[in-house]
Amino acid sequence: MNNPRIKVYCRSFDLKLYRLSKGLYEHWGFPCVRLTDQTADGYFRTMLRDTDCDIAINVDEDCFVTNKEAVLALVDYVVANGIANAGCPDGGAWVPRDGNPLVTNPFFNILNLKLLREHYTPKAVKAFDYAAVKEQMIASYPTDVLIKDRTYNFEATNQEPYYPFFLWQAYSSKTLYLPSQRHPDGWTTILYTPQGEELCRHTWLARFYSVPAFIVHHWQPNAGAQQARIDAVIDEAYKLSGMVRPLFGAKERCLFVGDKLLRWCIKVPQRIAGWPRKLKNKLLKHNHPHGQL
Repeated sequence: MNNPRIKVYCRSFDLKLYRLSKGLYEHWGFPCVRLTDQTADGYFRTMLRDTDCDIAINVDEDCFVTNKEAVLALVDYVVANGIANAGCPDGGAWVPRDGNPLVTNPFFNILNLKLLREHYTPKAVKAFDYAAVKEQMIASYPTDVLIKDRTYNFEATNQEPYYPFFLWQAYSSKTLYLPSQRHPDGWTTILYTPQGEELCRHTWLARFYSVPAFIVHHWQPNAGAQQARIDAVIDEAYKLSGMVRPLFGAKERCLFVGDKLLRWCIKVPQRIAGWPRKLKNKLLKHNHPHGQL
């Protein structure tokens, strides 16, 4: 692909976080697309349907790019080497999860949509039999991105709705698993290129960004107030990028509140619809703690 058509996509719930994340890449000259009210796997289908885009730079709203040149060099590397997806293993080097390292967590990806479209259909993803090829995929996995003496759950197949898509993708096309390390704050993932250049910082726990600590403890006992921590990472990202973090006035803050209320009105029914799947996964994990999920 000469001069591939590139877009930056962001699956977003919090308009303020989106504006802060977007502020680090909106000047790159690529169209920026905010995807709201999309399911955890549906937004990949949205990207694939966008035939005006060859390469998608997928950046979560709580992921903050720190090195434009490294990101663009990675895009070039992905295109030149026929890679369909470059991203961080979900449970690989440093992520605060115990997911399947064959899956890339979609907080940051370079997705070669043109390559993916050659094989992708919803039926292909649904029909993919991970159990039949699991040992083959594990045997060919680049173990250099894994941390020694850490247990990895290659059995997980349904930990998140996007797992079937990424397991199919990892088998059907070439994946570049990116290295990462833990930020001093204990939560944030710092993601790197294979050459060791920093790409971005993903804070996690964005759902608690504006939630009081006592409520956060009720939902997730090992997490407290998150806004100060996430704001500190945002400040670091802007400093590393040589930019000034934007300040928002009263009008914009009102817009953020109104947008969040709208997002909640749409998200609550979506969450309720997903309860049966989550309950099923919890029961499977309880009955087979070391088995397939």
